[in-house]
Amino acid sequence: MMDAHGKSDHSIVPTKPPNNAEAPAAEGVEGRERTKGNSPQRNTPRTQSRTGVPSPLERVRQVAKRERKQRFTALLHHVYDITQLRAAYVALKHDAASGVDGETWRHYGEHLEVNLQDLSERLQQGAYRAQPVRRVYIAKEDGRQRPLGVPALEDKLVQRAVVAVLNAIYESDFLGFSYGFRPKRSPHHALDALSVGLLRKKVTWVLDADIRAFFDTLDHGWLVKFLEHRIADRRVVRLIQKWLRAGVLEDGERIVSELGTVQGGSISPLLANLYLHYVFDLWVRRWRTRTAHGEVIVVRFADDFVVGFEHRHEAEQFLTDLRERFAQFGLALHPDKTRLIEFGRFAEPSRRARGEGKPETFHFLGFTHICATTRGGKFTVLRRTMHQRWHAKLQAVATALQQRLHHPIPEVGAYLRSVLTGHVRYYGVPLNGPALYAFREALVRLWRRMLGRRSQRARVRWSRMTRLSNRWLPYPRICHPYPLVRFAVTTRGGSRMR
Repeated sequence: MMDAHGKSDHSIVPTKPPNNAEAPAAEGVEGRERTKGNSPQRNTPRTQSRTGVPSPLERVRQVAKRERKQRFTALLHHVYDITQLRAAYVALKHDAASGVDGETWRHYGEHLEVNLQDLSERLQQGAYRAQPVRRVYIAKEDGRQRPLGVPALEDKLVQRAVVAVLNAIYESDFLGFSYGFRPKRSPHHALDALSVGLLRKKVTWVLDADIRAFFDTLDHGWLVKFLEHRIADRRVVRLIQKWLRAGVLEDGERIVSELGTVQGGSISPLLANLYLHYVFDLWVRRWRTRTAHGEVIVVRFADDFVVGFEHRHEAEQFLTDLRERFAQFGLALHPDKTRLIEFGRFAEPSRRARGEGKPETFHFLGFTHICATTRGGKFTVLRRTMHQRWHAKLQAVATALQQRLHHPIPEVGAYLRSVLTGHVRYYGVPLNGPALYAFREALVRLWRRMLGRRSQRARVRWSRMTRLSNRWLPYPRICHPYPLVRFAVTTRGGSRMR
């Protein structure tokens, strides 16, 4: 492994108890044992088959895992491969917004093979040109606007193909406590890892950190250096540089910057993970090994991360060192959103002894984490839907109901059911039942208010609303297991702190 300055780092092997956020161990596969006396060669079927010969990207993945310092010199042919581009096209959302080219998924697919062949040839010849990203804005839960980018359709295809190639390499490099936008990982895996760490480790202090405008301040120069640690194919590096330099088209004006990567493109999450892998992940693993004496847990999802500590002085030292580390690479912690709080199974007794109130709470991936106890008096982490997310979603539903004021009741009921189902699918974690039921009741009240505005007659009776809500809005149920249960299955006892 190489550090951010290109030097080989052999000192990042952990010696402390491993973090709970750990990479799932490979699943065991039952197979036939070799016949005694046979040479120790690979068990490959005698006849050719799809299962007997690894795919080209699988071979890249095997080499990347076996040779951690290997630099790959020939990768572009995986990108312009017609099969890879076709798979990228199929994976795109069919109704996604179009970029500056105005090209839609359906129109491009009318002559798909001809278009893909032309795109492949342009990639081979170096004639492919990235187009500016169309800027759009979406509302955040705090009322501000989040800028997003909509790439042109062919840029989406090529970016997806590049992501598939780079994932084959970097999945063997990324550390276990990194969860954001990675294959077979989800926000709930990160939430499970955090809960298990808080329950099992001697965590008393939690650093709830926020990187200020991360996607806008990511330095292109450092990013290219990080890429070149593994990618020696200059053609692939130049492809990524084309997207970084393509700029943003806003109000007819093209804006180009040497900083940042536009959110919304398929390549942006991977580049963010790559940047923070070298700037944060490797550094924090080394810091925990060399500097910390108490236990430390780390969970990161893209640019959102939480670090837990056993000792306060180590947490304060880490925060100071982290600010210095980020400053070297053009990043900074948000001063108003970065907090060090007392949290964990020892926090409440300690605060009670000092005559202080209950431990503070913190937010992570849409949930407010609260120190609580079970009926048996044991410490547990209570996860409740963030009030800001809850309120923002209801505001969006109220706006949508205004637009559906005179739509048929079955149509509105089906819409509200889809909203409730999606909300429960994400927030349906153990002990969050009250917040789920409150969300359903809020939807019923919004629907009743909308129906009352459809005419000037008397208000809608609750007896009618009960019938409608029972027909269209199912009662919420917990759809996620307890963190200890799922985390034990996904890790299978393996360590995610390599």
